[in-house]
Amino acid sequence: MSDAFLGAVYIVAAGLFIYGLKRLGSPATAVAGNQLSALAMLIAVVATLLSNDIVDYRWIAVAAALGSVVGAIAARRVAMTGMPEMVALLNGSGGVSSLFLGWAAIYGDDASTFTSITILISVLIGGVTFSGSLVAWAKLSETMPSGSGPFPGQRFITVLVLVAVVACGVALLLMPGWTSQWLYGVIALSLVLGVLAVIPIGGADMPVVISLLNSYSGLAACAAGFAIDNTILIVAGSLVGAAGIILTNIMCRAMNRSLRHVLFSGFSAPGVASKVEGEVKPISPEDAYLILEAASSVMMVPGYGMAVAQAQHVVRELGELLEANGAEVSYAIHPVAGRMPGHMNVLLAEANVPYDQLVEMDDINRRIETIDVAIVIGANDVVNPAAREDQNSPIYGMPIINVDQARTVFVLKRSMAAGFSGADNPLFFGQNTRMLFGDAKSSLASVINEFKPS
Repeated sequence: MSDAFLGAVYIVAAGLFIYGLKRLGSPATAVAGNQLSALAMLIAVVATLLSNDIVDYRWIAVAAALGSVVGAIAARRVAMTGMPEMVALLNGSGGVSSLFLGWAAIYGDDASTFTSITILISVLIGGVTFSGSLVAWAKLSETMPSGSGPFPGQRFITVLVLVAVVACGVALLLMPGWTSQWLYGVIALSLVLGVLAVIPIGGADMPVVISLLNSYSGLAACAAGFAIDNTILIVAGSLVGAAGIILTNIMCRAMNRSLRHVLFSGFSAPGVASKVEGEVKPISPEDAYLILEAASSVMMVPGYGMAVAQAQHVVRELGELLEANGAEVSYAIHPVAGRMPGHMNVLLAEANVPYDQLVEMDDINRRIETIDVAIVIGANDVVNPAAREDQNSPIYGMPIINVDQARTVFVLKRSMAAGFSGADNPLFFGQNTRMLFGDAKSSLASVINEFKPS
């Protein structure tokens, strides 16, 4: 394949990448956008394999076969509750790929200064993305504590590692080589830096971390593209990096925080949140039915607990019954509900909830006082009034869905446990709150049975 024809194919693939990314902007077109982007990647990979630079396909074929098997099995087996963890691992895979690609590009000790700089960037960002993503995975899966806060001496250690990274990077540029001890130093320090960067960040900020690590993986790929002089890798990496930065900014605005606050707030000593006490008012499915049967407006507020219970389908069924009963039904979606950006939108789309019933936080808050019943399904931090009222709370300042201002609130939870951020929730003790304890799917199914004739 000639270089001119290869360039033309790359342009087609880049166009499909951009158009596919645009289609991802709406739930109605997201599936088609994902398929277009996958097609673009297939075209780019096949075209690259047909170029004159490929001289041996054996290891490429083995790696492609293994990767296809692992990817197919993982995609089929992952539950929606595990999707955030899988996204974190995919971000880490992209990072470590760029690290190895940058490492391979310096093979032969004849890299130019520009190539050495791009290799250094690729290795550094790739390493930070890989180890940072593993920590994010551990926090999301609750393999390690999800709370925020530094460990003793973290600030000093982080500064020391940053100085060491700069020193090793400069030495690598002066004495390049794929076996250079300075390259090994950059790789090791980048892995340490990724861990230090994510460990102090609490669970409530995980959606921001996920989108930021996604951006890092794109930037690492872009740098790797410069290192090996591959146009489509530069384009694809730039798109992922830019999209990730934009999404990170959106997530930060949704939480009323700056990126600096998310990344570095854990380096300061956390305050002591106020202890919440009060009287809990449980409710039975039968009594919940009586209230819902008389309601003219009902708002569903999904959270991670809905994903755990796999309750999205019964949520939709209850919504349809309420509509048939004459109630206006809406689904209030907080931008950071769940553990990755768009988590609740994906769940509700899977259950075929109508898109026009999905309402953003700002829009529903303007009229929430007119809502007869707000049903909180496994959500916690995104409806926690402490974000408005308790300056020592780890989520203070984060905009929430003000469900406590609805006329009646049903909270579906297994227990009184705190949310992913570890903050107690005064909503549970509100005068207008009723707690429907148990598995969300089973609880809603019991309410649905009350609507159906005997």
